[in-house]
Amino acid sequence: MPARERGAALLTVLLLVAVIAVLAGTALERLRLSTRLAGNAAAGAQARGYAEAAEALAVTRISNLLGKDNTRVTLAGGWSGAPFGLPLPGGGTAIARVTDGGNCFNLNGLVSESAPGVYTTYPTARVEFARLMRLIQIPAGSADRIAASTADWIDTDQNQQPSGAEDGTYIAKPTPYRTAGTLMADPSELRAIDGVTPDIYATLRPYVCTKPKAELSRINVNTLQPEKAALVAMLYPDTMSVAQAQTMLVRRPPDGYPSVAIFLNGASGIVPDTGGDGQLSVTSGWFALTIDVNLNGTQLREHALIDATRLPARLVSRQWGEQT
Repeated sequence: MPARERGAALLTVLLLVAVIAVLAGTALERLRLSTRLAGNAAAGAQARGYAEAAEALAVTRISNLLGKDNTRVTLAGGWSGAPFGLPLPGGGTAIARVTDGGNCFNLNGLVSESAPGVYTTYPTARVEFARLMRLIQIPAGSADRIAASTADWIDTDQNQQPSGAEDGTYIAKPTPYRTAGTLMADPSELRAIDGVTPDIYATLRPYVCTKPKAELSRINVNTLQPEKAALVAMLYPDTMSVAQAQTMLVRRPPDGYPSVAIFLNGASGIVPDTGGDGQLSVTSGWFALTIDVNLNGTQLREHALIDATRLPARLVSRQWGEQT
């Protein structure tokens, strides 16, 4: 090779070495990333498996609890919110907590199912929902608008209620969308409803839920926390204040009230809305389950809903991650 070409040959070799090094580095980085992703997927699958084991344990405990006496569910025994865990190999933990899952306003109760998959607005529920919002200091105008719009969101027709909102309202927005026309799967759907602001949603979220049935929730006066007394007061328009309902709940006996009638003996002059007394109960048919799994650095949270209206109890929904 002529001397004048040796420098070019050296540069060519060095360039090839540099290109190969870059390709090798990229391949190794992709291999490392793929290995990490595969490891994370395996750890996540294992964590979900342990969460499902905790689900089975919780469902069994609820079935056993109600199997002994389903005529009254109280906070006696400290079961509500009490952690119970599963020992996991390698020092991991799976902690589950069960609470009453029925003490909330079921948004899907704003409609009734007139035929399979056909939902029509239930006026009584709409009025109660608006009253609940006013009791928790949401302005009356916004409350009426949101209650009507939420019912319109769920029902299967396009007949817009006064103050409500059907497809036309949402299609006209800068980012157009349509109403669902079916039951809500999660309370976070409220954020899409016309009139719901972030502040209103944050205020309303602790009081609402979405059960997989078009029916109003039955509020258990033996497990309802005093800070959610508005769920009782909403059933007695203008005759029961939130403060009065709180007082009745704070005075609850340790073993609960034997009946709704005895609970209501603590108030005078109250007049229930249509069917109001029938929405109170001393037992529970729905339970909320929260599971936290920590396995070798992998953390997982699950929220689930258990239907115990008929025994044995069964899990009807689950959600991974934080609730919104």
